[in-house]
Amino acid sequence: MHLVYPAVLAALLFCVGLYGVLARRNAILVLMSVELMLNAVNLNLVAFDVWLRDTLHAGQALTLFTIAIAAAEIGIGLPIVLLVYRNRGTSDVDRLRDLADVPTAADSMPGTTDNAPDVADGKRLTSGEAAA
Repeated sequence: MHLVYPAVLAALLFCVGLYGVLARRNAILVLMSVELMLNAVNLNLVAFDVWLRDTLHAGQALTLFTIAIAAAEIGIGLPIVLLVYRNRGTSDVDRLRDLADVPTAADSMPGTTDNAPDVADGKRLTSGEAAA
């Protein structure tokens, strides 16, 4: 078997995956692109294992390890992406730069809390009085 054919196919797969990671904004598509890149590595490992005629089949053993890593990545990454989508309403990677919520105006004022009662002159205000 010629080594060129699987090596070129693996290079193409890796390039498509790299383009997907760099150009896509949807987190699920980024995860799929990472999977493409891992599959390109797996193809190279098996192709070089066959080409070198390794008696220990180290390339195939590393491929099984890489498949386990890819499964763990999807098993952990996909639920995280789904929870982020459920909480934030988007899976756009550019909008998910930080994990903290966007601070509101009340958060920036010192000494204010969200659950503090509206108080004026020691008595609690009703909602109608607080609005006025």
